[in-house]
Amino acid sequence: MLTPDTLEVRAPLQERAWRERVLPPVERLDHGTWSVPVPIPDNPLRYTLSYLVPGDTGLVVVDPGWESDEGWAALTAGLAAAGAGAGDVVGVVATHIHPDHHGLTARLRAASGAWVAMHPAEAETLPARQAAAFRAGQGDGERPQGVAGAGGWLTHVCGAPAETVDEIMSAFLDRDAADGVPGFGAMAEPDVLLSDGDLAPLPGRRLRAVWTPGHTPGHLCLVDETAQAVLTGDHVLPGITPNISAHPGQGPSMLARYLDSLRRMAAYDDHDALPAHQYRFRGLAARTDQLIEHHRERCAEILAAVAEIGEPTMWQLAERLTWSRTWAQIGPMRLAALGETAAHVEYLTERGELSWDTASTEGPALVRAA
Repeated sequence: MLTPDTLEVRAPLQERAWRERVLPPVERLDHGTWSVPVPIPDNPLRYTLSYLVPGDTGLVVVDPGWESDEGWAALTAGLAAAGAGAGDVVGVVATHIHPDHHGLTARLRAASGAWVAMHPAEAETLPARQAAAFRAGQGDGERPQGVAGAGGWLTHVCGAPAETVDEIMSAFLDRDAADGVPGFGAMAEPDVLLSDGDLAPLPGRRLRAVWTPGHTPGHLCLVDETAQAVLTGDHVLPGITPNISAHPGQGPSMLARYLDSLRRMAAYDDHDALPAHQYRFRGLAARTDQLIEHHRERCAEILAAVAEIGEPTMWQLAERLTWSRTWAQIGPMRLAALGETAAHVEYLTERGELSWDTASTEGPALVRAA
């Protein structure tokens, strides 16, 4: 975590709740937007901040939260606090399809008849589409993208020990969930595709989509031009560094895309930042600078580690890096740590500083100095 010393906290109650590890209150913001915390079960993030944005025809809900009865109760209680119910929701925008953001969308659409919107690149990563493409032979030839196909990637590409792969995957795979992935089973397909610069179809409100790939291929931030605020999803958080994982076959590395997207967000420094976790703040230019510097330091650490080890596998490289906990203590989230390490290696490979040949069939790919 980075220390956001230069940021202006715009939500003292949210910031205190984050420090005290409790749920923050439902709050009405300027220009009528509401912030509603929706709990995430058994997760250190604890909750997603869902936003209710009013227009002339009803409410748009941005990131409804994790699918659970507790989450649904929190979301509907937030709607009630705003003097509304599910029937007043005309649209749902998913900044991205991670289950703590998009999980409740299907239930909310069923209760309201609302349209569902996301970026086209995000729609293509929906688990059902990925699984269908893989079954049709349109995948990468080895595995579907995402968690459901991560076991083979851990073993054959990263060189993770077999017993560790079993430990990691058992925490994510659920035989009772569709495609084996809890939280992803009933993810709603979009009715509306929002490309970069598009306005959400909400009369009386100017809610503009800004494509910010990095955390996911189709992540969106939403600029509320009516309220001079930016709903940043997971792209920029005040004290957490969002996970940036490798997404093979997506063109330029996800880290390169993320860094470019961060630079775009600096232009909204005079806007309030409404993130999906932690608390509202102002100071997007300073925060994006902090995040860019974090990734510069991580790249330098990786180059030094490769020089020291020689030709490590991705697993050997990742376990050598600095994490917020020891490598053993990270547990199943080593999957995310490996994805993050791979994203930096991809980026450094594009820059000609490393080489990493994942097409090798003679064992896990080795990371080499260029």
